[in-house]
Amino acid sequence: MTIRFVAVDIDGTLLNSRFEVSPANRAAIAEATQRGVEVALVTGRRYDFALPVAKEIDAPVTMIVNNGALVRTNDGQTLLRHLLPRDTARRVIQATEAWREATAVVFDRPQVNQVMLQSINWDDPTRGGYYKRNREFLAEANPLESCLTEDPIQVMYTGQVAAMREAEMTLRRVQFAEEFNLAATVYVERDFAMIDVIRRGVTKGTTLAEWTGRRSISPEEILAIGDNHNDLEMLCFAGVPVVMGNSVPELKKRGWHITGSNDEDGVAAAIERFALMESQPPRSDKRWG
Repeated sequence: MTIRFVAVDIDGTLLNSRFEVSPANRAAIAEATQRGVEVALVTGRRYDFALPVAKEIDAPVTMIVNNGALVRTNDGQTLLRHLLPRDTARRVIQATEAWREATAVVFDRPQVNQVMLQSINWDDPTRGGYYKRNREFLAEANPLESCLTEDPIQVMYTGQVAAMREAEMTLRRVQFAEEFNLAATVYVERDFAMIDVIRRGVTKGTTLAEWTGRRSISPEEILAIGDNHNDLEMLCFAGVPVVMGNSVPELKKRGWHITGSNDEDGVAAAIERFALMESQPPRSDKRWG
């Protein structure tokens, strides 16, 4: 069946290890959109943090951000929004007091007070770089719960892998765990992980299903490309799931197609094989395992 929709993760997938969109990946996406294929960047990033990546692509793309909580065009039009109830967010924050310095609350706001933290350590060895890149969006609220004057998009935790795994297990064990969904992104080689608490039932996969359903696009017409734990539901939903060569082992064990790594233009190879040259056999090059 012809591919009509391509869903592409950003970090570890579209971006190489230098956090760049390669010329080959840009060209493949542009060619797909010129042929009428809708391309979506499906990411755990906030909209404003994902937008610079979208701007590197010379093509219109849909942006499914915050692990499915928000869908926008790359010119800012909101298409779907699934907020986390503020009462649930408050209970989540209170249940994870031990990780307060790793906790942020993210709101759907134009810029100011978009990401709220209890305190900001600009020199933090794990989070300092993120803070500095997003300086204009950050603000402090002490205690952090006091920022919950409206429903947020998510509660977000960032830190070293071991600490984030402990936070994740704590959240999975709380009595009200059915009130929210967790999305985990883990980079073992960097000893860095993110845990996003989002609205109940929301994942990259459910929002991809909702959006493509509105577009009358069937799962069999969807190519999805990802590399991490939070891509699982998206890959399960798509008729053509493709895993990056640098993916976490859990995804590689699923028996899905494996393309090259993010440093080998794996996204371009997948788009070329399944969306641009479906009737031709895969090319024998380093991008395919």
